[in-house]
Amino acid sequence: MNNQGQSMSAQLTSRLRGYVQVTKPGIIMGNLISVAGGFLLAAQGNVDLTLMFATMIGLSLVVASGCAVNNCIDRDIDAKMKRTRNRVTVTGEISVQAVLSFGIGLGVVGFTMLAIFTNSLAVLFAAIGYVVYVGVYSLYMKRNSVYGTLVGSFSGAVPPVVGYCAVTGQMDMGAVILLLMFSLWQMPHSYAIAIFRFDDYAAANIPVLPVAQGMSKAKLHIVLYIAVFAVVSALLPLAGYTGIAFMAVTFATSLWWLAMALKGYRRDINLQSWARQVFGFSIITITALSVTMALDFQVVAQTPLLTLVP
Repeated sequence: MNNQGQSMSAQLTSRLRGYVQVTKPGIIMGNLISVAGGFLLAAQGNVDLTLMFATMIGLSLVVASGCAVNNCIDRDIDAKMKRTRNRVTVTGEISVQAVLSFGIGLGVVGFTMLAIFTNSLAVLFAAIGYVVYVGVYSLYMKRNSVYGTLVGSFSGAVPPVVGYCAVTGQMDMGAVILLLMFSLWQMPHSYAIAIFRFDDYAAANIPVLPVAQGMSKAKLHIVLYIAVFAVVSALLPLAGYTGIAFMAVTFATSLWWLAMALKGYRRDINLQSWARQVFGFSIITITALSVTMALDFQVVAQTPLLTLVP
């Protein structure tokens, strides 16, 4: 291959890498695990593989779409943060119009897949999560309110509920517990990020809790949210949706996470390192719970709180 050919190949590879980057693959992978967890919990051992993979792929495309559009919206504040200043929407490597079109295209395909293979309730939750993340959170709350994290936590909790409702076609107590559980998990997870990325958020003038109201309040909220998360997670086995294995994993991970959070009150603690540890263990916690609820499901009557016609 001559130099011109090598240059064109390198440019194409770089461009493809840029398109993958705007979809935030790490977020997609995390959501895949939670979608599968919710789906398998609801399936109770009777797994429709076609439905499962269609739900996972469809929702992954919807999440990727939201992330791509978010990159377009956030390009001005991304330019002020070390972590994000090299995103292609900031550097101009790929135009905002191209990324926006790419994102919309992913969303159309993703929602179409969900509409064809799942049901109205699963599509509704996916749509609500998308609107909250792109419209409410990205366009306004993230930039203007300390409650942006709380609003964003709802959209982050939607994937396992979509997986669950794709099977059941109804909103029952199990779906409600999943929505609360994953929303509560988002809070200490996000606050930990805001602490070890404090300088970035401050530079971009984003009013996350540590920046807007101080480290002390952020540490307190981390502890409180982990404690409430532990209680809500225990509702799955207490309500009969999972068994003793899930209860044991919930107890062990939540207690360890809470003990880790309480270390933030030590006088000699390095807040940056501590926050990274809290963040890292949050990933371990939610992954462990997603896998365990997929394996330790119990056969239980699913009493609908809300049902939509498929």
